[in-house]
Formats: sequence, C-alpha cells, structure tokens
Amino acid sequence: MRRRRKSEASRIIAGSPAGRRHMQHAGTTDAGAKPAKPALAWLWLVAVPVTLLLYAANLRLGDLNQDEGWYLYGASLVAEGRKPYIDFAHTQGPLMPYVYSLSKPMVDRWGIEGGRVFTALLGALGVLLAALFAGRLAPAGSRNCAALLAVGLTGINVYQSYFTTIVKTYSLTAFLLLLGFWVLAHGWQGRNRLYLFMAGVFMMMAAGTRTSAVLVLPAVVAGLFAGGVRRHLVDALYFAAGAALTGGIIYLPFALKSPDALWFALYEYHSLRSPGTLASYLAGKAGFVSRIAQDYYVACSAMVVALAYRFFSARSGRQFEKLAAPAASETPAPDGRLGDRHLVLAAWLGVGLVSLVHMMTPFPYDDYQVLIYPVFAAAVAGMLAKLANTQPRQAWLSVSVLLLCIASAFSSPINQRWLVAGRDRIWWPLRKETPLAVLHRAAETVKTLAAPGTIILTQDPYLAVEAGLKIPRGLELGPFSYFPGFTRERAERLHVLNREMFEELVESTDARVAAFSEYGLAISSPEVVELPAEEQKALWEIVEKKYAQKEEIAGFGQGDTKLRILAVK
Repeated sequence: MRRRRKSEASRIIAGSPAGRRHMQHAGTTDAGAKPAKPALAWLWLVAVPVTLLLYAANLRLGDLNQDEGWYLYGASLVAEGRKPYIDFAHTQGPLMPYVYSLSKPMVDRWGIEGGRVFTALLGALGVLLAALFAGRLAPAGSRNCAALLAVGLTGINVYQSYFTTIVKTYSLTAFLLLLGFWVLAHGWQGRNRLYLFMAGVFMMMAAGTRTSAVLVLPAVVAGLFAGGVRRHLVDALYFAAGAALTGGIIYLPFALKSPDALWFALYEYHSLRSPGTLASYLAGKAGFVSRIAQDYYVACSAMVVALAYRFFSARSGRQFEKLAAPAASETPAPDGRLGDRHLVLAAWLGVGLVSLVHMMTPFPYDDYQVLIYPVFAAAVAGMLAKLANTQPRQAWLSVSVLLLCIASAFSSPINQRWLVAGRDRIWWPLRKETPLAVLHRAAETVKTLAAPGTIILTQDPYLAVEAGLKIPRGLELGPFSYFPGFTRERAERLHVLNREMFEELVESTDARVAAFSEYGLAISSPEVVELPAEEQKALWEIVEKKYAQKEEIAGFGQGDTKLRILAVK
C-alpha cells in the first residue's frame, strides 16, 4: 500500500510542471524515465582530441602573420615599463599588451612560438566557455548535447583554430566576451546582481582589447530591457556600472595623457584606410559575406536548417515540436525575472551589431569575425539542441554535426598551407621548412651580425622578437609605420615616421644590421596602399647608403616573401 501511494505520488509529481523541471535537472526527460545514460560520452572523446590536434598543428605549422610581431613586441615594451599610445604606437585597445606581457618569459625562451602557446591556451579556454554558454542556452535535458555541438562548431573549425592560435587580438577578446556571457547567464534569472556587474566588467575588458567588441554592451542592455524597462532598469544599471568602471580604468589614463594618439589608434587608423573605387568597395562587402559563409559553413548551414525547420513547422500548422521538456526559455520566469529567451536575444543582437560594424569597415577582413563567432556558435548550438530530447536523437544530431565539422576542417586550404609551399604551374611543391623554422633560421643569421639585445633596423617585428633584438622607435607598427603624408609634428605625436623622419632614423640609428621583407619600404599608411615604385626605390637607396646586403632568404614570413638581410658597410 505504501509503495502504491509512493508510486502514485511520483506520477503526480512527474506530471506537474515543477516535477518535469525537477526531473530535467535530475537527468530525466519524462515521468518514469530512467536516468540519462552518458550516450554522448564517446563523442566527447572524439571532439576534444581533434580540437587539440588542430591547435597543435596550427601552432607549429601555421603561416606567420605580421600582427604577431608588433603585438608581441608591444607586450615586451609594456613589460619594460613603456605605455601604448604614450610611448609607442598601438592600433587597438590597450589591454592586450598588458595581458600579453605575462607571456614574456615564454617569448624570451621560444620566440613567436611561445606567444602562440599563450594565445592557443586562451583559444582553448574560449572553446570551453562557448560549450558552457551553449549549455545555458539549451533545455536542461539537452545541455550536454549543446555543449558538445559548441565544441564541434568552435574547436573543430580549422579557420577559427588558426586565428585563435596566432598572436592577434581575437583569442583574448573572444575569451573575455564568452566569460562575460557565461557570467551573465548565471545572473540572468537570479537575484544576485553581482553577476550582472561582473559581466559588464568582462565585456568591457573585451572592448579594451578589440574596440568593436564594445557593441555587445548595448546588445545586452537591449536584452535586459526586452523583459521590461522598469522591471529591469536596476539590472541594466548594475551591468552598466561594471562596464563603465572597467572602461574608465582601461582607457581614462591614456585619454588624459595622450588623447590624440588614443583616438587615432581606436578610430582614425582604421577609418582612414582607402577603400579604393566604388566597385572595389562593393566587392569587398560581398567578398566579406562570401568568405564568412565559407569559413563558417557548417555553423551557418546549421542555423539555416534550424530556422527552416521552425518556420515550416509553424507553416504546416504544427506547433514547433517540444522535443525537449519545457525549458526555461519556454516557461514564464518567476517573480518577473528574465527568461532565457532574452539572453538568447542579447547574444544574437551582439553578434549582429559586431558583424555589421566589421562589414562597414573600409576593407572588411573575414578574420574580424573570429572574436564574435564563438558567441554565434554557442547560440546555434543551443538552437540545435532544442531539436533533440532523446538519447538517440541527440546522438544522431551530434554525430552528424561533428562529422561535418571534421570533414570541413580537414578539407580547408589552411591545412594545405601546412605542407604545400604554393602552386608552381601544374605542380604543388612541398614545404622544406615550416614558416616558424624559416623565421628561426633568419633570426639565427641576424644574431651573427648583431650583439644580443641591440637594435635591428626592420619593418618585420616578428624577426626582432625571434632574435631577441630591439626596433628603433617609430617602427613598432612594422610595415604600417610609414606615414609619408603626415607632418613631422603629427607623426611625432602618434609615434610613427614620415619621409624626413625615416631618413634621419636610418642615418642616426646604432643598428648594425637591417632586414626587410617585401612588406618593408612598400606600404603607405594610413591608406595602406602600395608606395609608388619611385618612392620605394628612393627609400631603398637611403638604406643602401649605409647597409650592404649579406643574405637573402626566400619564402619568409607572411606571404612567403623574400627577406633581405643587410649589415653596416
């Protein structure tokens, strides 16, 4: 009798909304269902190793990028006590050189590869946070599935893996954004507004690394207000207070000390770039969209499929299937608190606003999207996870997505660049050395011509970093340090060089060695256009008055250009 009453009570509890929610958290999906088995565990044993394999391959085999040099060199200057904007030119928010100054022991020991190790660690943590955030966006019974899908979409994407391994702002920015969203998710339905405050802190730190990330802040406020402006005004104020306090700490010292250089770095340097003709401008926008679809094909396709399924389900007169038990997003939040649908709205708005500003830049590179893509991937993973409520459905969905991710990752042109040196007519010659090995060989050659810790005249900062040498002041931006149209007063204020200052630098520098790839003495900033051949020749004549060529290395650095190494005559 007692057992019968207990059984009846169990059925009644399981049939109630509260009981269903309780059973979701307990790992069941319906009344009388057995505890969920770890059906997806073996898929984790595939997803995690493949993610780590891609990071390791990109770390050792990935192409070099000019940004790696000046970001790591700027971090070394900060470690020595110098300040961005005030003492040297920097083109993004000030937080990155301070964070990356922590990597100096690794860079001193392993060169550029040490910086990549630090960046890849941030990238891998970003994958973990994307999985955690995706789990928060999914119904309770599908959270493991959502997390697994997020790992596949972010970690098993060789494009994303590459750009969160090489030293750029993307890994740190994405990590901070995801940390902000994860903390935000914990405070979204709770009464502890400290979570909202800390979310504002982390998201503003992301904006202090990469300026475009600041647009996530109004997206979050919009998500809060979607639940009622009056009701959530205090929540928004807590979030805004965290962001404002952090923004003041990050930016105010530089705004007071060097406002012109800060404004130039955050806005003018990027907006003054020449977009070319109208045709090239429009082609750039179309190319941006096309390349994004290629780079993130699986995630974009998955989003389209999920949206189409929902649309046609509604059109056919059927309610969108509740393939999972009622989630927080489908259940009214108690006490007027926010529902998860508002958090999803904030994520999608953030992705949309950041993507829009990236597309509107004079020349939009598709890699700009690397910083916001994990938020997009987490939102897509949460959307997909709502399509499955049973172990078989979750397994089939996860297997399908992971196989597509793996197929896409290992058929990318990036993988080809790991092993192939480029196309020679109808042949595909293999690389004899990795890009890092070529850089290391060049650095060893340079070190035979210069004493340790001395100066090298170069516009290839990654060579200086690898060799452990200094760069003359004014060349910290590498190939983008030459501003021939600037007056002397403006160039000095912004810590860059015009023609007159470059000539004086070459004549007065103590550098006994010089090295220039084909990026050097070839680019006019801030338009970022190629210098006329006559001016390039004139600049080389200035250099060759003092220096004589000692060696030439082919297939060097970004773009596999030729590197000329010169020594004082």
